[in-house]
Amino acid sequence: MFFPYKDDNPRILIPYVTYGLIGINVCIFAFQLSLELSDPESANIFIYSFGLIPSDFSIVTMITSMFLHGGIAHILGNMWFLWLFGDNVESTLGHVKYAFFYILCGIAASLCQVLMSPGSEIPMVGASGAIAGVLGLYMIRFPHARVHVFVFIIIFFTTIRVPAMIVLGFWFFNQLTNGMGSLGLDTTGGVAWFAHVGGFIAGIMLHQAFKLIRFEH
Repeated sequence: MFFPYKDDNPRILIPYVTYGLIGINVCIFAFQLSLELSDPESANIFIYSFGLIPSDFSIVTMITSMFLHGGIAHILGNMWFLWLFGDNVESTLGHVKYAFFYILCGIAASLCQVLMSPGSEIPMVGASGAIAGVLGLYMIRFPHARVHVFVFIIIFFTTIRVPAMIVLGFWFFNQLTNGMGSLGLDTTGGVAWFAHVGGFIAGIMLHQAFKLIRFEH
């Protein structure tokens, strides 16, 4: 098991959009948590109203679902990866293009998961798909950037520095194998593996497309 905790890739721009996305996600999760503690039924209604339900597809919930999370571990993991890799991707694209890129990756991720489980009635929530797109672009743009990772092997613990291509390539391989393993078993609940796969691939594909688009930073 491994977990990245920092990289050696210096940022160029102050990542205002990344900070904003993290802030919005945390605030919405705090609201979710307050509902769960005070009125679990209202919290459930909130998730079913703004989460993306494949069997009841909605363009609106495809966007709103990106800002909901299923628990503390879910949001902490997502926000950590966004914090770690988002600043360099935002520096590469510029603030405006990065914001569009993030949303488009989230949409692509949602569509991928919906295509794989169109009859699911369980709400899809989380920023994982959009963040997977950020990871995809980071891997293509900075393949040799050194990423520091914690490594756990049974009872042993250490830290190493690994090229981003290996760290993020392994992450993608893990999402893909888990997604393939879910085929024919359960693609309607648990982790939306194909959303991660779809977002990651979208990030790689949009990298080239966004080079041709000019916005003011």
